[in-house]
Amino acid sequence: MSNTYRKIPNSISFNSIIEKDYTLSSSQYMDLIMPNKNFLYVKDFLKRGLQRKDLGVEVGSLNYIGQSTHYFIRTKALQAHSFLPEITNETTLPIMPNSFIEMNLKQGDLLISKDSNIGEVIILDKDYPNYMLSGAIYKLPVIKNKYYLLAFIKHNIFREQLDSMVPKGATIRHAKTMFLDCKIPMPNKDAENVIKFVEVLTQAIINKEKLIKERHKAILKAIETELLENQKPNQFSFELPRFNELEEVGRIDTARYSPDYKKYEHLIQNYKDGFFKLSQLGYTVNRGQNLQISNIGESFYSNSNINGFYKLAVSSNFSEYSTVEKFNYLGNPGSLKKIAKGEIIFSARGAQFGRVVVFPENIENTITNIDSLVIKNDVANIEQNIFIAMFLNNLRWNKHIYKIAITGSGANSLTQYQSDDINFPNFEEKKQKEIALLYHNANIEYKSETFTLANFLDKDNEYNQKAGIYELDKTAKLLKALLNDSIDNIVNDKDVTINFS
Repeated sequence: MSNTYRKIPNSISFNSIIEKDYTLSSSQYMDLIMPNKNFLYVKDFLKRGLQRKDLGVEVGSLNYIGQSTHYFIRTKALQAHSFLPEITNETTLPIMPNSFIEMNLKQGDLLISKDSNIGEVIILDKDYPNYMLSGAIYKLPVIKNKYYLLAFIKHNIFREQLDSMVPKGATIRHAKTMFLDCKIPMPNKDAENVIKFVEVLTQAIINKEKLIKERHKAILKAIETELLENQKPNQFSFELPRFNELEEVGRIDTARYSPDYKKYEHLIQNYKDGFFKLSQLGYTVNRGQNLQISNIGESFYSNSNINGFYKLAVSSNFSEYSTVEKFNYLGNPGSLKKIAKGEIIFSARGAQFGRVVVFPENIENTITNIDSLVIKNDVANIEQNIFIAMFLNNLRWNKHIYKIAITGSGANSLTQYQSDDINFPNFEEKKQKEIALLYHNANIEYKSETFTLANFLDKDNEYNQKAGIYELDKTAKLLKALLNDSIDNIVNDKDVTINFS
């Protein structure tokens, strides 16, 4: 993210170095430009000063176990792209119950990281009774304008202030409680309505992020229920591999012959209407665009859209819920391989292995890179494409796809030639449409021109009830852009137009 509000000074005095305790980190000597001089500090939004009980506790790695009823939330659960916590196997760890410390984590609590990814903040989407915080996370006792504060902490103005306070030289950065002294600009004109505008936009984004998780959970449940409740009478029986099986698979890694792998494969292949492979339905699988200079020449990259640049959807920006968290942009004079409507993009290697997105609408000038597989079928309907994408997503969540992957290089990967190693249950068209509707509903329209400050949350929620993951994510991005523009105007002491279009 670019530094929008900081200015590099032409020179610094020796006295300023003394004031900074002889720290020579360049970030600490930048000037913060904030035209609006009407501000509060983060600490002014709290009902009391921070106390030790507001900070999490380190339980120590000796208390980490494979499975438990109690969990430990790490700073990784707080991510810049989301207002809600990312609860995964990597961000929350099961711990010994006798090491657990009750922290009374409730829906609506604000959590902020003081170390590592300092300044990241989220709001809890529900109660977390069996979860505790790491020693790097504070629970903020906010008393007023919670959503206004949350929106500003998520914005670049807060990040740049904190970066100016905390030296960047250390391997792990520690903000202690310096974030309490960051400035939160307040509107000078029509303050009550502007604050409400910022707060309802923030609430609406949170509502959409909650529903994305709910829709995703509903998709996984629909797939598993259909699979489990519609089995042929054949019973699963595990057998060690025979030579002809080794010859057929062509691999000797043990995952393909494990009981867990074979048990889930039995569910797929024993489904009442059978199963299929991608090639049998006419799908082709190819690598995304090779972006190396040796292949396409020199390119120019940007975080913001520039006229004529390609929109770049890379797997590192794919979410767990089959959305693209953000796009980058690439300038290149060549004719690169563009993504078309209905195509499925599958992350084929690296940390995001198995994440998948599908584009149910026409998208202009968008490409992906060679780390992803592009799965396409020019004659398949969009519901079938979405179903295939969602089943691939399901295979990541239940870890089945990892057993198909090649792991010889130390990281999971899948080549285009292995795509037919993946089997899909042949769900009937009605069930595929039911699952697809949870991801994409083409029959609704976001009529934001009818929204007012008074009716916005109600109207937005009416839309949300019919929207799929794709629409929820799309409109959340629109609201985030509107929110960021409004915050920029407040910081720069400009009028904020209360308009949802």
